[in-house]
Amino acid sequence: MSDGPAGHVARSTFRPHSETARRRPLREHLRTSDGVRIDFVYDPPRLVYESSRPPCRDLAFVVAHGFTGDADRPHIRRIAAEFTRYGAVATFSFRGHGASGGRSTVGDREVLDLAAAVDRVRSLGYARVVTVGFSMGGSVVLRHAALHGGVDAVVSVSSPARWYYRGTAPMRRLHWLVLRPEGRLVGRYALRTRIHDRDWDPVPLSPAEAAARIAPVPLLIVHGDSDGYFPLDHPRMLAEAAGDHGELWLEPGMGHAEHAATAELLCRIGDWALSRAS
Repeated sequence: MSDGPAGHVARSTFRPHSETARRRPLREHLRTSDGVRIDFVYDPPRLVYESSRPPCRDLAFVVAHGFTGDADRPHIRRIAAEFTRYGAVATFSFRGHGASGGRSTVGDREVLDLAAAVDRVRSLGYARVVTVGFSMGGSVVLRHAALHGGVDAVVSVSSPARWYYRGTAPMRRLHWLVLRPEGRLVGRYALRTRIHDRDWDPVPLSPAEAAARIAPVPLLIVHGDSDGYFPLDHPRMLAEAAGDHGELWLEPGMGHAEHAATAELLCRIGDWALSRAS
């Protein structure tokens, strides 16, 4: 297992305290501050941890998926299972996705969904909370930390740095999906994603602007050099905005978001979270 982008470290084991060990998986619906019902899934930590550092006893990850994902997608369940080596894991479906209510605003009001999930994790007794977002979720964790706070570390994977980017074919297709009535029909019936038909008003804080406001909370920016959605100027812009409190990992050969996140990368992110959140 690697420590950051390079370096080998030995594994260690850790057994959680009795209060954490008694916790059980939980599925419920949360209510956001603007009244949207959000599907929420809590997975307790594994009874025996395997990691490169002793875990924080009260650490929880809140995972924010990408556009058209949801808490039941296999790639989200895989990520949740990996992070339970390091602490508890909460996943949820953004508004308009999966079993959640409402309609997707493609990263705008989704910060309220994440805020509800973070608040619920705090109510379960976790003193340390790390948000980990992928693609659209990567932009949401940045804006949530800047606007709401209340987290101990932030990990943004494959996030855009600015809005309205159409420089790649996948992003042009995504704009068609969001902006055209026929695209929104495809989203609803083929991708299980119900998309709002109104433009942003006002335009939300951009991810790069948000990254500049997160300090002193530790921030990790992860991006693949083979990302087909957002080229490398996006993570570099985020890292420049974050300044000294941000850390940038450019991953060789990695594509986009959850599907491209290997078990090895997730373990490195878990190690990073343990060291920063504790």
